[in-house]
Amino acid sequence: MPRTGVAHLPLHYGAAPPWLFQRMTQLARQLTLVLVEEFGPLKVLQRLSDPFWFQAFGCTLGFDWHSSGLTTTVCGALKEGLRDLGPDTGLYVAGGKGKTSRRTPQELLALGDRLGLDPAPLIYSSRMSAKVDSAGLQDGYQIYHHTFVFTPVASEGGTAEMGGRMAGAWCVIQQGMNPDTRWARRYHWLSTTVEDFVCEPHQAICCDSRGEVLNMVAREAEDAREVSARVAGERPEAVVGELERLQQLDLPHRHHVLLSDVNPSRLRKILLKTYEEQPQGFEALLGTEGVGPKTVRALALVSELVYGAPASFRDPVRYSYAHGGKDGHPYPVDRATYDRTIETLRAAVSRARLGQRDRLEALRRLSAFV
Repeated sequence: MPRTGVAHLPLHYGAAPPWLFQRMTQLARQLTLVLVEEFGPLKVLQRLSDPFWFQAFGCTLGFDWHSSGLTTTVCGALKEGLRDLGPDTGLYVAGGKGKTSRRTPQELLALGDRLGLDPAPLIYSSRMSAKVDSAGLQDGYQIYHHTFVFTPVASEGGTAEMGGRMAGAWCVIQQGMNPDTRWARRYHWLSTTVEDFVCEPHQAICCDSRGEVLNMVAREAEDAREVSARVAGERPEAVVGELERLQQLDLPHRHHVLLSDVNPSRLRKILLKTYEEQPQGFEALLGTEGVGPKTVRALALVSELVYGAPASFRDPVRYSYAHGGKDGHPYPVDRATYDRTIETLRAAVSRARLGQRDRLEALRRLSAFV
């Protein structure tokens, strides 16, 4: 599963003022209509999954170019702007920030009923992308925002088989926060070239800040994944006994990342569940209800120190001038220009749907010139 990238942003608090968010919603709506008219819904998903394009998109909408709030506000504006445009765009948005992110499965269920499609593959993809970035990759950032954008129309390269189920194309934009460092990290996913949820799911990672991580989705952690799934199927007493013994050893420095907050006795319940279910592979283990970061850390530790299957500690992380920015950088939002942009795009899309594509062609020529 190619996660397309990660962005790293300073953690800012606050919200966009109502006058700006209203305009962001309208501009996001009109820009998306232009993109769908010109390139189709799949291309929109591809662009949203590009961390650099998404950042430029947020800057064009007038949000702070270097703020963590760009992610949540832009996704909120996009969801609101496309709320009643599904039949016109072929795009639907679920999820959001905080409690709204946890309602993503329910929103996908409701959309499935409305559209007459099986939402199970979409719910699975939403859940697994969140699990990978919270438990499979433990980089110190807690996921608090999850937006799922999909098209139910099966287009070329836009469907993927997962466990015998077919699903339309989708992308995920989610973000985690590290309150200690006051930085946020954004994760982008795209479904069109699905290969594996738990092996090198990313294509491009962008970040300057690196720390100690447990990366169970790295290619070099393949043995650790395989052994972890096997260990999860063993009797809980054996695994807990090994953890209790290992906590008494003088371990290498890096292993404090794995042993921190690991209480062997508290793992008995979830290990009993994995023992009963016998997960076939690491993806099935990660998808097991109740398996979170602590369980993955414990199993990775046992896999490496007892069975010689090393985990990976490699961190995969490696247009504000259009309308201005919310906080006045590079200059205060120019409301008149913002409103003219919305109206120009609205008129261009309306004329194009009547067969008069002159304004869209003018935008295309301007883009080529620039």
